[in-house]
Amino acid sequence: MKKNFGVAFALFLALPVAPVSAQDAWPTRSVRLVVPSSPGGGTDSYARLLAQGLAEGLKQQFIVDNRPGASGAIGAEITAKATPDGYTFLVSASPALIVNPSVSKSLPYNAERDFTPVTRGVSSPGVFTSHPSVPVKTFTALVALNKREPGKLTYGTAGTGTPGNLVVKMIEEAAKTRFLHVPYKGIGQAVQGLLRGETAFMVSDIGSVLPYIRAGRVLALAVTTKTPQLPGTPTLAEAGYPKIETYVSFMVVAPAGTPPAIVQRLSTEILKLMKTPALREKLEARGLIPVFDTPEGFAASLKVERAMWADVIRRNNIVADQ
Repeated sequence: MKKNFGVAFALFLALPVAPVSAQDAWPTRSVRLVVPSSPGGGTDSYARLLAQGLAEGLKQQFIVDNRPGASGAIGAEITAKATPDGYTFLVSASPALIVNPSVSKSLPYNAERDFTPVTRGVSSPGVFTSHPSVPVKTFTALVALNKREPGKLTYGTAGTGTPGNLVVKMIEEAAKTRFLHVPYKGIGQAVQGLLRGETAFMVSDIGSVLPYIRAGRVLALAVTTKTPQLPGTPTLAEAGYPKIETYVSFMVVAPAGTPPAIVQRLSTEILKLMKTPALREKLEARGLIPVFDTPEGFAASLKVERAMWADVIRRNNIVADQ
């Protein structure tokens, strides 16, 4: 009997074919990385390194969209309200999602409900630096001087409720002393204030002051945790404060509801990128240390850090500058 191959072939063509999901094909167009700070800062620098590396790895353009203002709240709100389709992410320093919820009562977003953690890409230990006019050369001596002459030593920060302010509050609690706080409008102004001698010391991310440490314009007294950029500088633990170990992170989050497959894909690509020698060298030159958090590990650490900083803020009755 003659077989009807034409009919059989037609039936084969009519069989349903499993569609390729948009998640499997992601990304099919350019991806926006919202940065809630101005161009040129640490977060922006990290985001641009990410954008370049991800564009090369995923063969699509990654666009950095700077939306500064309100201590990161403007960029965070834009991301929280974006369509959760995998084409908008927030690249932010940790305060916007960890500290701000406890120091500000009027945020236009909910840091826990409105975002899906992707990864904590890098961390930056803090460093205490002093102006050369300060008559002490160690962190222990700095605290001792302030105890002898309470309120004499001033410290600059990027504003009330910022990490620099909170770390000093932890030192004050542990040492039972009080320094005089001078809040500036941003870390750049605080650094310039220290360079001019308007303040005696400050604590900031390493990247903001590393060139001035190397040039001898400020003295590194202590780091909040070990870092390859300043290997000879004592940690706070070595200076007598073993319970204080802090850092600022630059993290990536997505709008809540972003498909888990896309979140996992981006996290995997970022972690792969963090392991490349060329990028690691660029990060470390900026005072940044790669961190290899999965979305699940990052989500767990966010809860721990929010609780820790909320406790410091509550104990000291800190309210952010408006």
